[in-house]
Amino acid sequence: MPKRLTPQIILALQEALAVIYYYRDDLRKFLETCGVDRAVVGHLNWDQYKRYVVRDLFEVLLEHPDSSISVMSSLCRDVASMDNFSHLAKLKDGERKVATAKAAVEELRRLLGRHDEQEEDERLAGVRRKRLQETQGKQNVFQSKLSQIHLMFKNVAAKHGTPQTRGAELEAVMTEVFELFELDPKSSFRITGEQIDGAFSLDGTDYLFEAKWEKDPIDRATLDVFSGKIGRKLDNTLGLLLSMNGFMQTALDKYSDRRSTFLLMDGYDLQAVLEQRIDFVEMLRRKRRHAAETGNIFFQIYPTVL
Repeated sequence: MPKRLTPQIILALQEALAVIYYYRDDLRKFLETCGVDRAVVGHLNWDQYKRYVVRDLFEVLLEHPDSSISVMSSLCRDVASMDNFSHLAKLKDGERKVATAKAAVEELRRLLGRHDEQEEDERLAGVRRKRLQETQGKQNVFQSKLSQIHLMFKNVAAKHGTPQTRGAELEAVMTEVFELFELDPKSSFRITGEQIDGAFSLDGTDYLFEAKWEKDPIDRATLDVFSGKIGRKLDNTLGLLLSMNGFMQTALDKYSDRRSTFLLMDGYDLQAVLEQRIDFVEMLRRKRRHAAETGNIFFQIYPTVL
């Protein structure tokens, strides 16, 4: 039964109650059986026409709709479920009385059915609105956090430290990025004399990460060192090397004709992420797909998202 009854349903219920029973005593017993307070039923004027009795009943019930909704819903349920009108068929002109009662009950069923559909539509719309609000709320929180990381990065960029100090601060920025994008980041660590700036996981693959903020583009020797670190790890390990000022073309040329175990990104790629022009995870997946298809480990994202 609906949580609230429309005026159309209440009028249809009153009409049905007035015609489903011919004798007032039968209607009175039915009302009491359906849970209407005996005191309320007893105070009705049963000497008047049934329609007036039903009208007066609903005037009383509608004075306190919150407490009476269960009673009115029970009446709706019981009247709408009626399918036996043999008590009317035995009366004079019984066939007409049965037809009238059936028509009234059927109209109540129709209105209830339509109302149930509307309530279900409203419920589903409410669920969709709630999900949208939750999604928007999460997006707002996510975007706010990414803006904070962007500000953190700008503060690092404004400093004039050594490449080592700026690289370390850049590493901290990237750890925040990995955390935000739920990549299970691990801070810098040292293994058998090798310094690793960090690590994260994506799509079942572990990535070792290094961040460089040198004055000039990264040369071939730096890529060779990073490649060696990756090569000494498990086969399922890949690498991501970030160089804010990019890479020398001679370094890229060496790794363009071989199967590489790491990907490259530069400052433009990072800016695209921090400025919310591309999702970081999507960027990595596109870089990896491009490397697998072409052998090019430096797929520049920024020209495609400007």
